[in-house]
Amino acid sequence: MAKSVTSALTLVDWRTRVASLYAAVRAESDPAEGHRLWRETRAELFATHPQSPTSGWDDPRQEIAYWPYDPALRFELPVLAAEPDERDVDGGDDGSVTMQRIGRVELPDPVAGSLDVWWLHQYGGGIFVPLRDGTAGHGSYGAGRYLLDTAKGSWFGGDDEHLVLDLNFAYHPSCRYDDRWRCPLAPAGNTIEARVEAGERL
Repeated sequence: MAKSVTSALTLVDWRTRVASLYAAVRAESDPAEGHRLWRETRAELFATHPQSPTSGWDDPRQEIAYWPYDPALRFELPVLAAEPDERDVDGGDDGSVTMQRIGRVELPDPVAGSLDVWWLHQYGGGIFVPLRDGTAGHGSYGAGRYLLDTAKGSWFGGDDEHLVLDLNFAYHPSCRYDDRWRCPLAPAGNTIEARVEAGERL
């Protein structure tokens, strides 16, 4: 079914606001203060915006829960080589999405795990790093969370060889809130055993 003009324009507004939020987080010199800004702005967006994944809830102002900010869980990591892989995932109304593995990162202690780095091969593209950790189903959404999705503006910086990953900004995909959404989920290469008690929680 084709989107209405209103739906299309409110979706553009949602994506613009989310991208602006991450730009403000990057501009903040104190990552913990950036995290506070991120939480508060997301709460307002989720409670009031027509494109919020919680818009169908009886009480869209229901609080989104987070673990406290932990500076030990922010990393700047080299992107290492990985075997090529490609998979198509159901994107719901957006059609199928092709994910191409472009590398991997090694998370140091206290996490100590490997995460694949994906490219979303669609118009505009984007880097995508999902995470399914030991809290999945026992503190966070069972299918995992997202760390980076640059097609949606989620980006903390890096250069041509490194990514900044701040696990404190892990967030639940929209399908956690409403099954009308179809979300790419964390494959085996983005699953770690450690409990990452940071970011959004149940």
